[in-house]
Amino acid sequence: MLSLNAPASLSLSHHHLLHRRHHHHRLKTHVKPISATIIPSSSTPRHSQQPELYQPFRPPSPNAPIPSHFRSLDTGSRLEVLSNRLGLWFEYAPLVSTLMQEGFTPSSLEEATGISGVEQNRLVVAAQVRHSLLQSGLDPQILSFFDNGGDSLLYEIRLLSARERLAAARYVVENRVDPRGAQELARAIKDFPRRRGDRGWECFDYNVPGDCLAFMYYRQSREHRNSLDKRRAALEKALEVAETEKAKRVLLEELERNDDADDGKSEIEGAVRVPVVRMKTGEVAEATTVVVLPVCEAQEGVDVVLGAPLECRSQGEFGVVVAEKGWKRWVVLPGWEPVAGLRAGVVVAFGDARALPWRVNRWYKEEAILVVANRGAKEVVADAGFYLVAVSSDNGSAGGELKVERGSALKERGVKESLGTVVLVVRPPREETDHELRDEDWE
Repeated sequence: MLSLNAPASLSLSHHHLLHRRHHHHRLKTHVKPISATIIPSSSTPRHSQQPELYQPFRPPSPNAPIPSHFRSLDTGSRLEVLSNRLGLWFEYAPLVSTLMQEGFTPSSLEEATGISGVEQNRLVVAAQVRHSLLQSGLDPQILSFFDNGGDSLLYEIRLLSARERLAAARYVVENRVDPRGAQELARAIKDFPRRRGDRGWECFDYNVPGDCLAFMYYRQSREHRNSLDKRRAALEKALEVAETEKAKRVLLEELERNDDADDGKSEIEGAVRVPVVRMKTGEVAEATTVVVLPVCEAQEGVDVVLGAPLECRSQGEFGVVVAEKGWKRWVVLPGWEPVAGLRAGVVVAFGDARALPWRVNRWYKEEAILVVANRGAKEVVADAGFYLVAVSSDNGSAGGELKVERGSALKERGVKESLGTVVLVVRPPREETDHELRDEDWE
């Protein structure tokens, strides 16, 4: 007989399924959200541990702190402090940054306080430098030297690292250096590591500011090839600031060789040296005098070099540069001694430095160079001299491309005249971040 009642087993299974679903629903409703808390260790009682929310890393601000008596001032009072220079310069300097954050611009702040944009920048940066010196543990008595008008001094050492600034600040105080001297000192310290491999570099101590400055003057003395008096003056200046005995000994030896020069045939002047210098970004803008010279490409050949303008000079009250004829490429160089007053000069641009008859270094294949030649001195005289010539073709005639050769090699081939005597080789500015400070430099 058929029955419409569901089997007991089916009824039980259905009831069990409903019970499981209900239980599962209850579990879902009791799930707690995960919070960003620190779980205490097993050794610490849970009730005594306070939850700590995660905090993102924030690097320390390089700005100098605002003195406590200026922190509660409103905008008008801060402007009054700056306008009247109330307090020491490093106390009110941080107010410039706070006002900038409130919406002021350098020009509007200048109108309100009379402090120019240049001075605003100098105050802020110098205050940061002073704060970094304080953090580095500089003797408070030495630091107090910069309390009155020290912003112009500290600003000049801004590009040095924390360690370099500490040593430079001590040197400035001990030797009563003026802002121009502080600028030279900072440049000498910054430039010293790049000169590794230069003659005499290992005899000067990088950790001693006076030695860095002495090495800079020592390098400058070697640029005065044709003036023993200028060379001696630079060496004496280097000896005056040198601090280590090793550096002083090298400088004294150079001075003795300088004094032994006789009729221009001393060891210093006997060898023909061509300076190889690297341009620095902004160096032309900072130069007090500049030289403008026509430029030729090495592959353009002899005719282009011969056709380049022989002279250009400045005329009139504005110093307008006038050439004897038009030319499509020019270069402006600082008034270095080898090119200052150079007449009939020409610059030849080479794709790399393998055209030079010197020992091949790695940078020879990586950098373009400019070779400055004096077309007024074409005669091949010195065996050790360097001359601009055209590359010889297979049939022995002068080809189109240009190169540099030693006088001895030219004499062996019977060449008596060149296109000009090489007086300078210029390397391009290096792309670097020397003007930027790393975070650790402010620590």
